[in-house]
Amino acid sequence: MSEIIQLSAEVPSELGGQRLDQVAAQLFAEYSRSRLTSWIKEGRLTVDGAVVRPRDLVHGGSQLALEAEQEAQGEWIAEDIELDIVYEDDHILVINKPAGLVVHPAAGHASGTLLNALLHHVPDIVNVPRAGIVHRLDKDTTGLMVVAKTLQAQTKLVEQMQARKVSRIYECIVIGVVTAGGKIDAPIGRHGGMRQRMAVTDGGKPAVSHYRVLKRFRSHTHVRVKLETGRTHQIRVHMAHVGFPLVGDQTYGGRFRIPPAASPTMVEAVKTFPRQALHARFLALAHPITGEVMKWESPLPDDFVWLLSLLNQDRESFIG
Repeated sequence: MSEIIQLSAEVPSELGGQRLDQVAAQLFAEYSRSRLTSWIKEGRLTVDGAVVRPRDLVHGGSQLALEAEQEAQGEWIAEDIELDIVYEDDHILVINKPAGLVVHPAAGHASGTLLNALLHHVPDIVNVPRAGIVHRLDKDTTGLMVVAKTLQAQTKLVEQMQARKVSRIYECIVIGVVTAGGKIDAPIGRHGGMRQRMAVTDGGKPAVSHYRVLKRFRSHTHVRVKLETGRTHQIRVHMAHVGFPLVGDQTYGGRFRIPPAASPTMVEAVKTFPRQALHARFLALAHPITGEVMKWESPLPDDFVWLLSLLNQDRESFIG
């Protein structure tokens, strides 16, 4: 199976003077840099009708034209994995992701992923870049994700993501008592010493999170976070950066903070919570085809609710 791609774009003045492969990666962001580079080398992505090299500089006002054939994406295998589908039409799919489900195949997770499940549920999605996945949730983060079923929907959703027009609101339980909400504007990039980790770093990409307190407990806080950007591990890194790491976060978590005289049940629940306590609660976007504004909400998962109830019992028992 394959799909014919015909796209064009004018190089904006602010991108003038950069390499063609760098400009193409920004103007055709729905495709990977490596795939775009291949198309440039094959003469399928031209500048003002001319075939040039990936490293050649392009000028503002130049016309890029892409005519290519989108082959099936990768050697992925369709697998009959149950999906919790919140909404579906001919163009998009919204799912409620459970904890433990990896979104995309990678080293150590070649199968059993959301992508494998999508290929089984929507076979034609193999022709869409990354099988329609336009944003990700970490393996142990739960909640709402939108997936594009067609190339047109994927392109429009990526544009919305880049324009920060998709509303993604999460809830989490953090260690420490947050006194007030706020804005975290701190760039995120790869950790200098540990490549599997992200960190707030001067050389990172812009990252902005807005958080507010939902409920305070004796040594923890239930927090709502709205993402303005979508960097890898953004909420986990940002909340740890301001001194309030997520409960259960083995990568960015801090030391346990247990209030005095807490019940053994609560202490055990906090210490052994098996994942970062993070849930993608609300999702809102303009439908990529109709333009209709659509909103979804996912209830908190059982383990999250159980932990909140224990924290609340502890709080109530010490009031007054």
